[in-house]
Amino acid sequence: MLKNLRTLRIEWGDCDPAGIVYYPRYFAMFDHSTTTLISAASGLNKFDLLKKYAMAGYPMVDTRARFLVPIRYGDDVTIESQFTKVGTSSFDIRHKLFRGSTLCVEGFETRVWVGYDPHDPARIRSNPIPEDLAAKFRAG
Repeated sequence: MLKNLRTLRIEWGDCDPAGIVYYPRYFAMFDHSTTTLISAASGLNKFDLLKKYAMAGYPMVDTRARFLVPIRYGDDVTIESQFTKVGTSSFDIRHKLFRGSTLCVEGFETRVWVGYDPHDPARIRSNPIPEDLAAKFRAG
């Protein structure tokens, strides 16, 4: 399945007073990595993706992480994000955060493709992932 890599340097604002990444920041990094992965698959930024597919987004319905090695202020890391399952209206992604060749954190997400409810536009509901995108998500 499709995989994407991005690199970043850990900033002071990502860290607790001891200079170690504060765990919720990993989820923000993974969220951005999901958007980057979907942009790589679709060729669209998130704004254009929402417009093209008349969608409301892809909210998270399940997440967890395994913390293996601490990451610190100033570390350069690579996040490898990959689709691991693509269903009718949901998809799973695994994120692996490396410092060099050392796996430090793994993150797991399940997200749902949603649109606005035609009966109540203030609400969202799951929709099938457009087949052209689902095929790109599965490629790799």
